Amino acid sequence: MTKSTFLNWVNTPWRMRFFLFWKLPAAWFMGINVRFCDGARADVALPYGWRSQNPFRSTYFAAQCAAAELSTGLLALAALQERPPVSMLVTHIEAVFLKKASDTLVFTCIDGKPLEETIQRALDTGAGQEFRAASVGRLPDGTEATQVWITWSFKAKSTNGKGK
Repeated sequence: MTKSTFLNWVNTPWRMRFFLFWKLPAAWFMGINVRFCDGARADVALPYGWRSQNPFRSTYFAAQCAAAELSTGLLALAALQERPPVSMLVTHIEAVFLKKASDTLVFTCIDGKPLEETIQRALDTGAGQEFRAASVGRLPDGTEATQVWITWSFKAKSTNGKGK
């Protein structure tokens, strides 16, 4: 798939909802949706409601981490289009919760370009590469509620079946 086709697909709500239902059912259940993705930036919304809240009437931390992961993962997937196969894996998650989240959060990641460079380095060297992507969750008034860092590992897949 071309990168532009992938981005068109990701930015089509019904296609993305189907993808979430099929591949990430927990994210689908929580109502996570893609607001925007252009390969350099991704905005992912997490609605506040009974499917994403904790007993303290705020958004559950795991739901916030899932939305943040999707905002970074979409950029990595966009960067992987039209390239040789690369495996990707989350190896570490860090989060700071700054404000009670009791409304829709929008997680934004702007690390598309450095993610793409890291993936290219993994392809060029054949060695595994790590990238620590940042995603910031904001409330509707723009207040920063959550900061999440997702560390991704990228490694070129072997085309001969023997590993690289």
